[in-house]
Formats: sequence, C-alpha cells, structure tokens
Amino acid sequence: MAAPRFALSGTLGRLNLSQGVRRSQRFASTSAGSPSPSSSPIRTGLYATAAVVSTGLLLAYYFDSRSAIHRYVVPPLIRRFLDPEGGHKLAIGVLRTGLAPRDTQKDDEILKCTLWDNITVSNPIGLAAGFDKHGDGIDGLFNFGFSWVEIGSVTPKPQPGNPTPRVFGLIDGGVINRYGFPSEGHAWMLNRLRERIPSFFQPADDSRASLRPGSVLAINLGKNKSSPPDSINDFVTGVRTFAPYADVLVVNVSSPNTPGLRGMQSRTLLEELLGGVSKARDEAVTAGVAGRKPKLVLKIAPDLSEDEIADIAAAIRTSGVDGVIVSNTTVRRPPGLKDPNQIEVGGLSGIPLKPYSLATLRSLRPLLPASIPIFGCGGISSGADALEYAKAGATAVQLYTSFGFDGAGTPRRIKDELVNELKKEGTTWAEVTRKAIAEKSLKEEPPVEPVEAGKGTVEMLVAEAKELGRLLDTFGERFKSSQTGSGEVNADAAVAAAVPLSP
Repeated sequence: MAAPRFALSGTLGRLNLSQGVRRSQRFASTSAGSPSPSSSPIRTGLYATAAVVSTGLLLAYYFDSRSAIHRYVVPPLIRRFLDPEGGHKLAIGVLRTGLAPRDTQKDDEILKCTLWDNITVSNPIGLAAGFDKHGDGIDGLFNFGFSWVEIGSVTPKPQPGNPTPRVFGLIDGGVINRYGFPSEGHAWMLNRLRERIPSFFQPADDSRASLRPGSVLAINLGKNKSSPPDSINDFVTGVRTFAPYADVLVVNVSSPNTPGLRGMQSRTLLEELLGGVSKARDEAVTAGVAGRKPKLVLKIAPDLSEDEIADIAAAIRTSGVDGVIVSNTTVRRPPGLKDPNQIEVGGLSGIPLKPYSLATLRSLRPLLPASIPIFGCGGISSGADALEYAKAGATAVQLYTSFGFDGAGTPRRIKDELVNELKKEGTTWAEVTRKAIAEKSLKEEPPVEPVEAGKGTVEMLVAEAKELGRLLDTFGERFKSSQTGSGEVNADAAVAAAVPLSP
C-alpha cells in the first residue's frame, strides 16, 4: 500500500512542476512581446515633460511677486513659526541668495515721479530704512519694484542694539520695535556696497548709486549709543564715508530707541548738525571723492509740537538740506489699540502711525518752499493711502510695516491700486504732487540781485528824486483842497495830506 501512495505523490509533483514551467514560459513570452508601462519610452517621456513643465510653472509662479502665495501663504507661515525678528532675518537671508521673487511688470508712465529737478524715478513707492539694516539685500529689494531703497541705519562702530525680544507685531496692523540701531558698522556696509559694483564699471557723471535707471539708493545714517548725545561727529563721518556710494544720505535724528537722539531736533543742535553734514558732503564732492553730489535728507519724528516743527523748518531752510522724510515711528499709543503688545516700549509703525505722520506733513509743508520735497512715511498700505499723502504735499512715499505684513508683492499691488486711483481721477502722480505742493508750500521771495559798488548809483538817485517830487506834488494838491472857503484849514484833511502815500 505504501508504494502506490509514493508513486501517486511523485506523479502529482511532476504535474505541478510541468504546470509551473508552462506558466513561467507564458509570462516570459508576454513580457517579451508587450513592454510594461514603466519601461515605455513614450510614457516615460510624457512623465518627464510633465515634471519639467510643472516645475517651470511653479518657479514662474514663485518668482513673480504678484503671486498670491507671497501675500496669503508665505507671510502667515513665517508669522506662525517664527517670531518677528526671526522672520525678518529669514527674509534678508533669501534676498541675499538672489532667489527671491521679483516684480515682472513695467511701471505705468502715470506713476513717473520727479524727486528733484535732476532725479526722476519710475514710481513713487520707496522702502524705508530699517528693513535692510546692513545692506545685504539691496538688489533683491529693487527687484521687488521699489524705486527708492533705503538701507541702514548704519552707525560708525558696530553695536548690537537693544536686548531681545525687541520687535512686537500688533493685530491692529502695526509693529512696535525697540531695535536701537543694531549695526555692523561703516566698514561692513562699505564692503557690501563695493561688492555690488562690477570691476569693469565706469561711472558716468550722471550715473546713480542704485546702478539701475529710474531708481535711487539711500543710506540712513545713525549714531552710536556710546557717542555724546550732542555730538554731530557720527553723522559727519557717515557722510564722508558713504557720499561716493549713495544717491541720497538720510540724517536720522528721530529714532525713539537711542537715548538723547531726538534731542538733536532742537533748533540750535539741528542747525549745527545740518551745517556740519552739508559741509562734509560738499567737501567730498569738491575733493573728487564722490563722483556725484548725493542729496541730504533729514528724517524727523511725528511727535513734535507746532513750535518744534517751525524751528525744524527754519533750520532746514538755511542749511542746504535737500529734503525731509516725515516720519519715523511714534512713541504715542492711539486710543483703540486692541493688542496686548501695545504696552511694549518702543516706536510704533504701521496703520496706527498714519494720522500722526500726515498731521506732521500738513504742518511742515507750508513752512518749506516747493524746492524742498517731503517724503511721506507711515501707515501706507494701499494706493489710496499713497494718494492721500500726495494730496497733502508729499513728493513720494515709503513703505515699511505693510511690506513686512503682506510680503514681496506689496510694492506691485500698491502701484497697481495707485494707477487705478489716478485713472479714475484722470490725472498722473506728477500732476497731483505738482498741484498740491504749489498750493501748500511756502512762497519763496524772488531773489534780490546784488548791485555792484558804484554801478547804478546815479540811476537810483534820479529815481528817488522823481518819486520825492511826485509825493510833494501830491501833498501840495491835497493841502490846497483841504482849505475851506473861509480860508481855514480842515484839520483832518491836513493830517491826511501829511501821510505819505504808497507809490
């Protein structure tokens, strides 16, 4: 009985083996005759093409600053995972790599803006100091579409600034900061500026430090915390150091986070300061150190009284300073703020600052001639905000907090909104500012031409004699008419006749 069982088992084993071989042969035959989807050249090519196109579209979307992710995705994520200063440093790091998005659109002609007679920019939207403190991301910021990029504040010697945390976001659309001029110093920034200049670059007489048409580069000069409060030396040194590398040099005496700095806005100290920096700028140009003559601009606070504003205006008018930025941050806290961070010490910027900056602008504009432009800064987050500053007498505007909140596309968005506002009114930025400044500025007296010694003396004497004769004739006629028929003199008429008439 065992033997048959063994034979049956062997037969079944051979049968199973034979079936397995046939199945293997069929699988091999099928594989050889019909290539699998994964090895098909056509399908592989389609997958590769789709991947390349998708990557290209993603990169195009990322590098276009208008993309929604740069307002509604990236900034909220940064605020979610990083504190404000950490997010700030990340943004500067991306700019430093050259991999930041950029404004891909050409500025509309109706945005063209003349800052000074010899300096015109493609749009009136600039970036205020404080974002790029060390000059690490200049070209990346220009690529966002700003026409004015202001770096700094920079102090002569490196200093760390105030202890952290020192930046606080508010749900009210503002930021409180007490940075205290953290700076790598003049030498560091000087190296950054020199790195931008190509070795083959030959500056022309009318070339700009921005190294691009339709834009200007400004450097904001600060003061070391360790320097004497009333000393102007840090600012004079800054002018001498950076005059060859800037289109505009900004004298910052308005930060609330450096002890004693705002005291330099008093008239006596301010006149000394502005005279010193003007002289240093002119000496740099005369000595050939600076190929161009950078403009000097003063940045003031929004917390000044009317008398203080008048004193500042008087100092500016006699100093040779070319313009004013209104304004820096405020130490005031407007009623209605809801964020608990409002109790933090420091300067407040953003939407809550706007009323204070506009009020200061409106007080200062009538005290300065039209030849001295004012640049508005404070709470500008839309095209309508920018236009409001223009109608108040500002030549151009600067952003800061709204740029930090809304991301890389903010300059382009505000420019587009501003174009729509101007088109609705059928006008241009240049026309709005020209009209407002002409109406609101101090009217300048026509210059009196000096008369050379000995020249015109005879003509002047003859003219004076003729005028005296005319007055005597007038007096005689009135005296005769004042006599009554009885030969008496009317006393009132006689007195009137004795009063000289205006020629």
